[in-house]
Amino acid sequence: MRSTRARTTVHTLVGLLFLALMLFPVYWMINASFQPGVATVDLDWFPVHPSLEGYRNAFSSQGPNLLTSLVVAIGAVLVSLSIATPAAYALSLYRVRGAGAVMFVLLLSQMIPGIVIANALYGAYNDLGILNTTVGLILADSALGIPFSILIIQAFMRALPMSLLEAARVDGAGRIRTFFSIVLPLSRNSVITAALFSFLFAWSDFLFALTLSSSSDARPVTLGIYLFIGGYVADWGSVMATATMASLPAAVLLVIAQKYIAAGATGGAVKA
Repeated sequence: MRSTRARTTVHTLVGLLFLALMLFPVYWMINASFQPGVATVDLDWFPVHPSLEGYRNAFSSQGPNLLTSLVVAIGAVLVSLSIATPAAYALSLYRVRGAGAVMFVLLLSQMIPGIVIANALYGAYNDLGILNTTVGLILADSALGIPFSILIIQAFMRALPMSLLEAARVDGAGRIRTFFSIVLPLSRNSVITAALFSFLFAWSDFLFALTLSSSSDARPVTLGIYLFIGGYVADWGSVMATATMASLPAAVLLVIAQKYIAAGATGGAVKA
């Protein structure tokens, strides 16, 4: 009994050590955000004299960029789900000719480097006149979110019992009503998981923003931080305050949706 307790204590301490190592960059970011006007080499280990000046600088200069990121991320989620959910429904629950090839192409698309997609989109966007626009960034980020969402939701829908769909047909429900009344509510976990990852893809995007947006009209916060470093490289407190503010939405969403993510990611692993 004593050896088991000692082994558990050692495992707990080792786990806490690894957790502390992984979270140290986050702590250093928050610590630096309360020490504006200080170079990185002069930062204290603790904010002995904390100041909100960095957050005031970050909010005044990066507030519009944060709003742009929020609009782009929410727009990418809406576009991704509006296309991915019906596509996954058709591919998983109905006999669609070439469904296997479509799924293979979707899986293959996840392996294409982002810079290839960004360069291809630049020429198309220039012809369409949507360079440096929020709409352009939403569509570009949706190009990543749609295939991933279809793969996640399709795997979950395949595990739904066919008897439910047959019962709906017997009751006179068409395919559209079955989708909205039965399939979509039952697939809630996978839809939330796909929505969350689509949001994170768009929220953390830097490559598309750097390639497709060169003006302040459609500048997300990731690009704003990059430019912020160039202008205020001596004031890392303001830079870290911006990074902290940019991390909050993603962290809050992950905490709120963690139980749905676990269920949505593994829901299709075992067919009912």
